[in-house]
Amino acid sequence: MVERSWAEINLAALERNLRLIKDSLPPRVRYISVVKADAYGHGILPTVARLMQSNIDLFAVANVKEASEIREMGSGWPILILGPLLDEENEALLELDLIPTLSSQIELDRLCALSRKHQKKIPAHLKIDSGMGRYGIWREDAIELINEIKKCPEIKLCGALTHFAQPSDLEFTAEQRAHFLSILDQTQIHKENDFWVHADNSSSLRSFDRQTIFNAVRIGLLQFGVSPPQGSILADLPVEPVLSFHARLAMIKKLPKGTSLSYGRQFTLKRDSRIGIVSAGYGDAIPLPCGNHAFGLVDGNPYPLVGRVTMDQTLIDLTDAPPDIELGQKVTLIGRQGNEEILLSELATHAKTIPWELLCSITKRVTRVYTTKRE
Repeated sequence: MVERSWAEINLAALERNLRLIKDSLPPRVRYISVVKADAYGHGILPTVARLMQSNIDLFAVANVKEASEIREMGSGWPILILGPLLDEENEALLELDLIPTLSSQIELDRLCALSRKHQKKIPAHLKIDSGMGRYGIWREDAIELINEIKKCPEIKLCGALTHFAQPSDLEFTAEQRAHFLSILDQTQIHKENDFWVHADNSSSLRSFDRQTIFNAVRIGLLQFGVSPPQGSILADLPVEPVLSFHARLAMIKKLPKGTSLSYGRQFTLKRDSRIGIVSAGYGDAIPLPCGNHAFGLVDGNPYPLVGRVTMDQTLIDLTDAPPDIELGQKVTLIGRQGNEEILLSELATHAKTIPWELLCSITKRVTRVYTTKRE
């Protein structure tokens, strides 16, 4: 069956990116591969299988469901749950051999009870809210919770983490980092053997001090070829985009000057035109705001998307295209054709969103095609 729209995921590029990142980190820093949200839309099982071959140190996901998909691939790989656990998910920790993230007395009490019930010690990381205002024990309450954890021999505290709210704000990030380090200094929990201390992702590494006690980093989009802002120690890495998105040209029609296009009549033709209908819309991966702003590549040349994007189709202005453009041709919305390339970040800008959301918005009706191109 011919696919109307599809995303190509280059697993060889993923592997090359991983090697670049690992080679750029200080030797003592361990690699936490964040693969939540279906590996940011890339497909968790194929990408994790490739990452396993590259010897990452720890997988991190948002919830138990995501962790269970990884665990089905085999035992032995450590998996950290970054998000809070529901009470009904507690048993899965032991069944699937997962590492929870603690951030409250309630969670600690539940885990202690679970450990006593099954007579099995539970490893855990502690999340400290140093200024994000989201998940994690608030910094002023962290020492009290750490002391309570020490009273529960059933819990092995093997890591501590925090999350930076705005890595581009170096002053605020430094404040968060200082709050976090102060708690570790007062409690000395990081002095335990094989203790993980992590706060940085690829963006916040701009303020990473190679001489501090941090010994792990959480890498998400960078491994998939989306670079962090300038200033990060990894910003200049020549990572390659892993994902590209394409659709078929389903129809071409001639329309006269003055014709208004699509819902809301937000675009009116200023000349007699040839309009192509691309067989993908916001029900696939093309955000609604991209109409009248973004471009698609056909035969290696960019042509503007016109009119409002609809659920199943998007209009593209092919008036200036060669006359031999044919139905069924590939239209690239993210990725390269010939010498031209549309970056994920460009499409995200047109969509008035961030690359993270755009990748996670690629719907399940878009087929993922996995390749190992060595370009």
